[in-house]
Amino acid sequence: MSSLVRMTRLFIWALPAWATLLLLATLTHQPPYQTRFEAWSRYVTTPEFLVSHLVGSILGGALGILGFVGLGLFLVGQEDRRTSRLAVPGVVCSVIGNVFVIAVFGIAAFAQPAIGRSYLAGHADVRPLYDDVNGVPLLVTALCGVLLLSLGVALLGLGIVRSGMVPSLAGWSLVVGAPVFAILGVVLADAVQTVGAALLLAGSLGTAYVLGRGDLAVTQGTSSEAAA
Repeated sequence: MSSLVRMTRLFIWALPAWATLLLLATLTHQPPYQTRFEAWSRYVTTPEFLVSHLVGSILGGALGILGFVGLGLFLVGQEDRRTSRLAVPGVVCSVIGNVFVIAVFGIAAFAQPAIGRSYLAGHADVRPLYDDVNGVPLLVTALCGVLLLSLGVALLGLGIVRSGMVPSLAGWSLVVGAPVFAILGVVLADAVQTVGAALLLAGSLGTAYVLGRGDLAVTQGTSSEAAA
């Protein structure tokens, strides 16, 4: 059982790492391709764009999944059934949604630079390819991803609030930060996304500081199993 407790603590610390990488990846924003396709092409062909997607979005997304599992492990062991019942739907929605979002980030990391390089090389007719790549299947995948991710993180944040183990402000930061980052931020594609990421970072840091230090807050959630 001590191994499970250690894994829970470690995974919970992956949550602020995820939020930090998300925040760093949102510090700059793409020019609108609809009106500034050349500027967009120059932006997506920079090494910084590729690194921000590979490290900030894709690696960060993987760390986020570990963090969601860590919170789920903590919540599922709580004696309050209203709290523990949020663990499974929270983890399921956040993990599936995050995988969908990572798939979209993968398209952005590899397809968009190729389109941009082709346009800058003189192939002005490549612009319809962007619309084809970002067609209905990708939009549906992205929509399902951001909705499920927002719902899952909000449920986990609500579980943190109900547990009483962590200052409620940290849990509410997750509840609010998830839709601000994943829904409003994607729609507006501006500084709102950065604000959402900052809220997620604040909430996940507060949560990890309490639950990831080895306090009774984590071990209490598994005490009933240890006694069995």
